[in-house]
Amino acid sequence: MSQRNIRVEPIDRQAVEDQEVEIVERKGIGHPDSICDGVAESVAGALAREYIDRVGEVLHFNTDETQLVAGEAAPAFGGGEVVDPIYLLIVGRATKRYEGQAIPAETIALRAAREYLEETIPQLTYGEDIVVDVKLGEGSGDLQEVFGEDEVSVPMANDTSFGVGHAPLTETEQIVLEAERRLNGEYASTHPELGPDVKIMGKREGDRIDVTVAAAMVDEYIADIDEYADAVESVREFVGEVADDHTDREVDVHVNTADDYEEGSIYLTVTGTSAEQGDDGSVGRGNRANGLITPNRSMSMEATSGKNPVNHIGKIYNLLSTSIAESVVDDVDGIRDLRVRLLSQIGRPIDQPHVADVHVVTEEDVALEDVRGDVEAIVDAELGDVTEITRQVIDGELTTF
Repeated sequence: MSQRNIRVEPIDRQAVEDQEVEIVERKGIGHPDSICDGVAESVAGALAREYIDRVGEVLHFNTDETQLVAGEAAPAFGGGEVVDPIYLLIVGRATKRYEGQAIPAETIALRAAREYLEETIPQLTYGEDIVVDVKLGEGSGDLQEVFGEDEVSVPMANDTSFGVGHAPLTETEQIVLEAERRLNGEYASTHPELGPDVKIMGKREGDRIDVTVAAAMVDEYIADIDEYADAVESVREFVGEVADDHTDREVDVHVNTADDYEEGSIYLTVTGTSAEQGDDGSVGRGNRANGLITPNRSMSMEATSGKNPVNHIGKIYNLLSTSIAESVVDDVDGIRDLRVRLLSQIGRPIDQPHVADVHVVTEEDVALEDVRGDVEAIVDAELGDVTEITRQVIDGELTTF
């Protein structure tokens, strides 16, 4: 094994599954914050692939400051209208000229944003319901130098920063993550009245789980209040079925709890996202790299989406720490809860973290020393293959939110 600085020690808390109260959240793909994450990451992938096609390598860029300013809409049963469009600003840095060759970075960004929005939020008419702008400056000279160590097989870290990952997911985490993905997948494919702005909050107290769903309904597909109520009930039943796949605990599902039918105050939208009506968004304010917001766990506040996948630690180490945690739990018996923290140091090879810190909760009949060697070996191997994260991101094999 290499001489990397890998530490394995007992965790300083109970396994999350054993804690009395657990809170888990996921902002769906149509949430304003997730829209920013999705666009930023789509643009990042497009730039990386374009750089490879044009010059044979990924050049310096980042688009992780994308912002959304909410619009104004007038939803109505059978179909309303957007009164004031949503404004999305793609902000960041990009290499626009390389060895005398001009690269249309902003055109690439706008094309990628349009393709992502049309696929993800089909009710949102590009150029009418949403206006997209882009401002990409050039990168900092010193960071470009750190980035551009092209003769070194392993890139140098662009920042002194850290990433955090954990495994396995608790039952509550699995329910929250799977429910949103399936609502915006198989369910939405046959229920066009459900918009992609689905936010799910899970709360477990002891052995009782409450799942609260905020589901934006699309007015074009709902004729009246009765059809709206039926749509809400259908979502509730579906999420209940998802929960049953992951737990034997008692689960209560609540959908659109702020609705007041008598007052006519319901979660009805024109486009399927709250961004049409006063809800702004920003990259990094929503889901962490594993797709969840988990206050019972350690988390990095770094925005993963939009960062360069070659040496930007805020992206690589959050994705890698999650991958390491999952690999350890899959391959080593006797682990109930595991946290991985990877700390970089600017200018240091990304396969040589300042520290790789692993905290473990083992089963009662398993001692830490029984698993320490296997855990260290997996951490060491995954760090040695860190550039695989870069490839997976560029090829679209990993999600960042």
